[in-house]
Amino acid sequence: MSSNSFAYNEQSGGGEATELGQEATSTISPSGAFGLFSSDMKKNEDLKQMLESNKDSAKLDAMKRIVGMIAKGKNASELFPAVVKNVASKNIEIKKLVYVYLVRYAEEQQDLALLSISTFQRALKDPNQLIRASALRVLSSIRVPIIVPIMMLAIKEASADLSPYVRKNAAHAIQKLYSLDPEQKEMLIEIIEKLLKDKSTLVAGSVVMAFEEVCPDRIDLIHKNYRKLCNLLVDVEEWGQVVIIHMLTRYARTQFVSPWREGDVLEDNEKDFYDSDEEQKEKADKRKRPYAMDPDHRLLIRNTKPLLQSRNAAVVMAVAQLYWHIAPKSEAGIISKSLVRLLRSSREVQYIVLQNIATMSIQRKGMFEPYLKSFYVRSTDPTMIKILKLEILTNLANEANISTLLREFQTYVKSQDKQFAAATIQTIGRCATSITEVSDTCLNGLVCLLSNRDEIVVAESVVVIKKLLQMQPMQHGEIIKHMAKLLDSITVPVARASILWLIGENCERVPKIAPDVLRKTAKSFTSEDDLVKLQILNLGAKLYLTNSKQTKLLTQYILNLGKYDQNYDIRDRTRFIRQLIVPNEKSGALSKYAKKIFLAQKPAPLLESPFKDRDHFQLGTLSHTLNTKATGYLELSNWPEVAPDPSVRNVEVIELAKEWTPAGKAKKENPDKKFYSESEEEEDSSESSSDSESESGSESGEDEEDDRSGDSAEDSGESGSEPEAGKGRAATRSRARGRGDSKDVDKEKENSKTSESSSGESSSIEESSSDSESESESESESESRKVTKEKEKKTKQERNPLTKDVSLLDLDDFNLVSTPVALPTPALSPSLIADLEGLNLSATSSVISVSTPVFVPGKTHVLLHRMSGKGLAAHYFFPRQPCIFGDKMVSVQITLNNTTDQKIENIHVGGKKLPMGMQMHVFNPIESLEPAGSITVSMGIDFCDSTQTASFQLCTKDDCFSVNIQPPVGELLLPVAMSEKDFKKEQGMLSGMNETSTTIIAAPQNFASSVILQKIVNVANVGVVPSGQDNIHRFAAKTVHSGSLMLVTVELKEGSTAQLIINTEKTVIGSVLLRELKPVLSQG
Repeated sequence: MSSNSFAYNEQSGGGEATELGQEATSTISPSGAFGLFSSDMKKNEDLKQMLESNKDSAKLDAMKRIVGMIAKGKNASELFPAVVKNVASKNIEIKKLVYVYLVRYAEEQQDLALLSISTFQRALKDPNQLIRASALRVLSSIRVPIIVPIMMLAIKEASADLSPYVRKNAAHAIQKLYSLDPEQKEMLIEIIEKLLKDKSTLVAGSVVMAFEEVCPDRIDLIHKNYRKLCNLLVDVEEWGQVVIIHMLTRYARTQFVSPWREGDVLEDNEKDFYDSDEEQKEKADKRKRPYAMDPDHRLLIRNTKPLLQSRNAAVVMAVAQLYWHIAPKSEAGIISKSLVRLLRSSREVQYIVLQNIATMSIQRKGMFEPYLKSFYVRSTDPTMIKILKLEILTNLANEANISTLLREFQTYVKSQDKQFAAATIQTIGRCATSITEVSDTCLNGLVCLLSNRDEIVVAESVVVIKKLLQMQPMQHGEIIKHMAKLLDSITVPVARASILWLIGENCERVPKIAPDVLRKTAKSFTSEDDLVKLQILNLGAKLYLTNSKQTKLLTQYILNLGKYDQNYDIRDRTRFIRQLIVPNEKSGALSKYAKKIFLAQKPAPLLESPFKDRDHFQLGTLSHTLNTKATGYLELSNWPEVAPDPSVRNVEVIELAKEWTPAGKAKKENPDKKFYSESEEEEDSSESSSDSESESGSESGEDEEDDRSGDSAEDSGESGSEPEAGKGRAATRSRARGRGDSKDVDKEKENSKTSESSSGESSSIEESSSDSESESESESESESRKVTKEKEKKTKQERNPLTKDVSLLDLDDFNLVSTPVALPTPALSPSLIADLEGLNLSATSSVISVSTPVFVPGKTHVLLHRMSGKGLAAHYFFPRQPCIFGDKMVSVQITLNNTTDQKIENIHVGGKKLPMGMQMHVFNPIESLEPAGSITVSMGIDFCDSTQTASFQLCTKDDCFSVNIQPPVGELLLPVAMSEKDFKKEQGMLSGMNETSTTIIAAPQNFASSVILQKIVNVANVGVVPSGQDNIHRFAAKTVHSGSLMLVTVELKEGSTAQLIINTEKTVIGSVLLRELKPVLSQG
């Protein structure tokens, strides 16, 4: 106890009290129970002696102990004079520790620190970068205006230091100097501008933080550094990533047009059948100028996507808010999975994440509907988390899931946490108002809660019922009577006031009960809460106006009681009511309208989410959390109507490229040469090709005709000429993908035509697809393919030579189309292939061609049992053929049987209940089906690459039966024919996050080639890829909806084990297929 109190005394800085305590204790009992104090005092004396010693070992030991004291939170400020003497020590280890100490206490002991300022200035020239950086930190921690010029000079020198660590500390010092002397702003901006051009990832985060503090409105400083910051982002330290992402979010909102308009243009284009000629012309103009995302806008969205996998919750939250504020709505869905992952973190992180999800779920419910169960409340959750989860569940409630949620809410109401139980009752009330189908059910449930033993539950139920009854008062006279009976037992003031208000509003519907309630409350008027007294006065006034015979005397009695009440609000209300309802010669003109005033129709209350108005704050900020503008908050601007000139972001780097040309190799400067012709062909079927070109550099194209031996030198030239892009992994990946095989050019042309026709459909169909992650990705791919083709058409009309100021990082700003050039295929090293982690977003590839199915299983599934269908039986199976009704649909054959002895007439598909985005092409109605007759019909269903159930009604002339079709994951594929070389190339692009694998253990006879083939094609509709190795079996397919590749590899190992590997962008489908294949391959 005594040691704790002493530690507290030390921390609080009460120096005199501490010394007195030490003297007293040492005098009373130097060696007794209180000897701890004297030993502490001795310890500090020992430290001072050790610091004054001539031996470096003693000084080093003393400094280690002092830094240890600081780390434990103890006050070591009294040692400042002894420590500061050692700032000039020649021992590097002592020096480092002295600077750690000085950074901590320089602000408190400014006068003593100033005495050593010359030493700090000398240390700024020290050969050791850590000493230089530490000296600058100490200097900037001395908060005295007199040394501002010295600090400014030190920062200028440090900003040009060779060490990135020192430059990083210079950026930190800028913020400290600005807070000390804001008049230095202009000079500091010059240093910030210089540091923003720094190519080091260590400096980037710190200088952007300084920019945000000093001159956040100087967007012009960012233009030239925008692409560099986007490309460095993945390699910057975590807190730097957070700062940069927030800054780039604000930048994007000022420099790019809104991507949220693209859906409007597409929808308008679909509805022009009945338009007038003028409207047709307007829409034709729109078609010519569809929304095309700025390549720099796309660069930012693409380069932040990998950071959703970050282990740092703040980085994930920053990327999520960036996608929310600047990404197309069809692509924002991918953040939901990452945010749900953060709910496994600490409760503080959960609180912030849930607040942001609550805001998002109001506007875009579909994003979080697939993760509904993640928001179910756990018993271990603290109250604040429970209430936020309730809020999100309420926002996500709809007709489909409300029954499940209401069952969940019933459990929550029984919780021991009374605040949470009360919040649940409010939630039930909100569900009742937003979903009219369950309003009666919710109301009946709340009435049942009125008999609950818990008074808080009953009180909250009363308040919510009152709000619900306001919306439909005519129907619920019985509930009002029931609540009037409860008035005797309920003591919570808000609940009593609510009941009295309800009875007053509906006094004409309960003419016998209302006067009796007034009689009872008149007795207890003096002991009631102020809130209840006001409602008693209101009830008396309303009854006086509607039923004065029975209640005249009672009302006058209550008004007399109110006249002498202690609360002036009640006295004031009493005088007002008396003058209004009791006519006398002094009464004014308002008395005539007393009945209209008191019994006017009140507007029903609007039960809204408390997060409804928070969306005007940037997500993830303190202002959003507090729901009020915090100091230093920078508002997001509205999207500009017309995008500012994108050329301001171009950087002149041609001279640099010349400097890095390998010796003996003359650069061929031929601006008219269309060196990306093959890649342009690939763009028809791939979004990622065009995206990745922005990082691949101009040199690769100019040297493509040279022999393959020059590739390594060329790569080094690229990385040197564009250090901004060369830092991240993205540059390596894009160079590997930017080059194609000359053999594939002819195939590419054919595929580009087919994908051109299908992508137009997909972009319009997928506008309404669900917000799940897989579907939102396919939307973005199809839309970007359409935009790429629009660009290509324009460039065919006007073939302009490449201008000199084109940036190496800006190859997305133009498209070149020319005769395909045969390019040599560079040999990729295994390490390079391993680096091609899931950045391939292409939906199709030059090597894809759909083949015939290897095997068609005859297994049928019951659609409608003859008992349930009153004699009509239906079975369905998947014929594994391309669907005649649409490229994106899965073909389904349905066999209908009449098992009765009577004719069944008019068999057709009735109402459909499909998830968002799913489409169905039904069979034509069957006029009649003879007894014991059978007929097979075909349907097409677009399952949107998911195993969601398609629900619809199978109807006859007399009945309708609800049926469901759920596809096995293997039937969502089409087999693909490809070579082993192409398979390996595509597999290299789909590694990393796009790869799932598992180990299989089975008997050796189960690993025969024919057995593996039969088992896999029985489960999934895949094509066989020829393999040059006996122990590796390869299969390839593509998804029906989006055309994403699905590559399956079975690699036999020693003994009785094998490895099953699946590579695909559709990671959800890939993992489901893996789970289905594993038991099949394992069993005999």
